[in-house]
Amino acid sequence: MKILLANKFYYRRGGDCIYVLNLEQLLNKNGHEVAVFSMEYSENLETKYSKYFPSEIGFSIGTGFIKAFTRPFGTSEVIKKFNQLLDDFKPDVVHLNNIHTQISPVVAELAHKRGVRVVWTLHDYKLLCPRYDCLCKGNDICEKCFSDKRHVLKNKCMKNSLLASVLAYCEAKRWNKKRLENCTDLFICPSFFMKEKMEQGGFDSSKLVTLCNFIDIEKCKCDNYIERNDYYCFIGRLSHEKGINTLISAASKLPYKLKVIGGGPLMEELKGKASKNIEFVGYRDWDEIKDLVGHARFSVIPSEWYENNPLSVIEAECLGTPVLGANIGGIPDLINQNNGMIFDSRNVEDLSSKIERMWNMSFDYNSIAKDSQNRYNSDFYYNEIFKIYNGKYNSNTY
Repeated sequence: MKILLANKFYYRRGGDCIYVLNLEQLLNKNGHEVAVFSMEYSENLETKYSKYFPSEIGFSIGTGFIKAFTRPFGTSEVIKKFNQLLDDFKPDVVHLNNIHTQISPVVAELAHKRGVRVVWTLHDYKLLCPRYDCLCKGNDICEKCFSDKRHVLKNKCMKNSLLASVLAYCEAKRWNKKRLENCTDLFICPSFFMKEKMEQGGFDSSKLVTLCNFIDIEKCKCDNYIERNDYYCFIGRLSHEKGINTLISAASKLPYKLKVIGGGPLMEELKGKASKNIEFVGYRDWDEIKDLVGHARFSVIPSEWYENNPLSVIEAECLGTPVLGANIGGIPDLINQNNGMIFDSRNVEDLSSKIERMWNMSFDYNSIAKDSQNRYNSDFYYNEIFKIYNGKYNSNTY
């Protein structure tokens, strides 16, 4: 089978990019021919398909701004280059990922018009919320745009800028639910929560399938999952939506050691108010993360936005590390009574209480690792995604 993967960037930038690169490797491993379509970017990996990539755009005022402003609607450059790739590669399936703005959903229409099967993995809430994340001005949870996209204008949700919000509004109106459904055979939701929100937003449930993302479980394997040290950990970006302020407030009330892994805009502010039992270790590569998370008593995911299918939960569990997660978004989909606990998002007192309970609980770390690796391995995912490509899928895969 010939599969064309489309994503706005083609390097290890974020969860969507990591997913695409891992999927490309998985499909190649199983004997399929894979092409990629992305935007030109200096950090992109080398590929023979880069000659088909449309030029890079930026959204700062100045040279190229008009091209950037029109790109979300489907420019002649994108149409021409994607059609060339369709002509030369002749895919059986076009698998879309994060394509809005830098590429545009016009590629879905171009493939559909040729009779190519189009599937779309949803990494965020862009089809429901022009801001992507269902946060009003980056703070409070908001679902108003599910039914009326004009709210993005009223609240200037995009960067608190009327111009950016107008662009997001026009993009949402251009690529509305009816138009996207007409050119997409199936939307892949990595969490049950995402599927429920898509249904809430009026999308046809028969075009929605739930399939949790996968990881390379080999990188999580080790000889001993039992050995644990006297600390718990957080891993992620130090920004408001990740709930790190709530965690620092809760952790400062307790005597237990917390290691904070990652960097971000709140680093200095958090250091200023953290108690002495909280250590900021900063950014770390995977080998260091594996050691830190793999020896922690548990990991905390205190998010305050609609996380979809966070890799930080999946990777921790595959390392045998239980997770204390916020009861928000797709996080509860990944946690059960054997591998962790949930708490009320944004609730300092509940989080503090649950940290204390988790610290004093006993877990079967070997079982957590084994069960998680069975659940999130690439072989299972390949079998399911191949059914989706062939149109022979179960609407509730996991």
